[in-house]
Parts: sequence; structure tokens; C-alpha cells
Amino acid sequence: MAKNIQSLERAAAMLRLLAGGERRLGLSDIASSLDLAKGTAHGILRTLQHEGFVEQDAASGRYQLGAELLRLGNSYLDVHELRARALVWTDDLARSSGESVYLGVLHQHGVLVVHHVFRPDDSRQVLEVGAMQPLHSSALGKVLSAFDPVAHSEVLETERKSFTPRTVSDLTEFESVLDLTRARGWGSDIEETWEGVASVAAPIHDRRRMPVGAIAVTGAVERVCTDGELRPELIAAVRDCARSVSRDLGASRF
Repeated sequence: MAKNIQSLERAAAMLRLLAGGERRLGLSDIASSLDLAKGTAHGILRTLQHEGFVEQDAASGRYQLGAELLRLGNSYLDVHELRARALVWTDDLARSSGESVYLGVLHQHGVLVVHHVFRPDDSRQVLEVGAMQPLHSSALGKVLSAFDPVAHSEVLETERKSFTPRTVSDLTEFESVLDLTRARGWGSDIEETWEGVASVAAPIHDRRRMPVGAIAVTGAVERVCTDGELRPELIAAVRDCARSVSRDLGASRF
């Protein structure tokens, strides 16, 4: 059996200690509680503080849990609540559109697929939950980049790779695409990420009106598009689905 990494075990024990009992603890309290040398405890605390998992009160010098842990915890809860709320609506969308439906969230400079409903036919398909899609070329990614300031910052910092001749990689042109996405309330990808594949996506908002994800219908260009343009009824269906999930999450005016 592989051995556990001692430094990570100590860091985890430190976080659990700070999570219970007193709200703030001093270095000596932490070191003695975990039977650690002060120098060792200080080194772990300094690393956790650098990563945002621990904060130090300037006046007292005592330590407490940091905001990054709260953000990670909320992210976990939000993703699972988002998926739970979207299950029925995405099933209905796949059934009515006849195409695959994806639910995606921002993750590590890309879009993480957290739910995938197969196209309702007998074709062989691969479950893509856990797959990543690019922010700059996929419909899901464009929607997140247009409506989520964090996603927008991240897409500007990453390389906008050209996957096909239709991929928009120039910054000025890309910003124009995002402006259009915001104005019309949905994003598109017509052979910008994969040849022969088109997609339309719309944003999902929570009760704070914050963008928490996006829903997309994806399929072969010849089915999803007519005369090179996305079918209007698919656009309407995706937007309706996103609004329904948003309402279930507590958002108003969607």
C-alpha cells in the first residue's frame, strides 16, 4: 500500500483543527495541539496562507480558515445543486431537440462538462461527463466568457488555439463575438471546435443573478443548422431550458 504524504496529512489536520473549537488559534496552540515543532507548523501555515486556505489576523497574529476554502466548498455545492436542478430540463431538451445536451461550468481555464444527456437515438455514443471544452471556441465557453467576469479574465490569459479554420483567435474579433453573445443572450459554435459539429448554448444564473453554468445542444451541422445558420427553434429551446434551470435555482426574471 502506498504511504500517505506526511505534510499533506499535517495540513489536513491543521485545517480540521481550525474548523472546530475556537475561531482563531495562535501558532503555539496549533503546534501543541498537533504535536508539531513550531517551525514545522509555521511552514505549513505559511503555505496554506499563501494558497488562501488560511488567514492570519494582523492584530493578534492568530490564524483562521481562509476564504478560498469557502469558495471551494460553495463551488462543490453549486455544481451538485446545478446538476440536480438541471436533470429533468436537460432530459426534456434532448428529447425535444433530438440532439445531445451538455451542462458545463467554469473550471481551470476551460469548461468542465458536469452532465451529458445522449442524443435520443440508437447510435453509439460516449459519455463526456468530466471532459473539458475550450472557453474561446465552444458555445458553452463563449457563453461563460461573455457573462462570467472570471471566465472572461481567464480566456484572455490563455492561448486561443485555432482548432479549425473557423476558430476565432484574434482578441479584437473574439471580444466582438462576446459582445454579440451578451446582446442576444446565447452563444454559438459552428465548426469552430470540431469539424462537422455545431452547438448553441445559453447561460444559467443563480438567485444572486450570477452565471453559474451553461447549457448547450450539440450535433452534426446538417441537423443543427439550416443554410449555415443555427435553427431558430433550437436556439429558443436552449434558452427556455436555461431559463427554467435558472428559475429553479432561485433566479428571477428569466
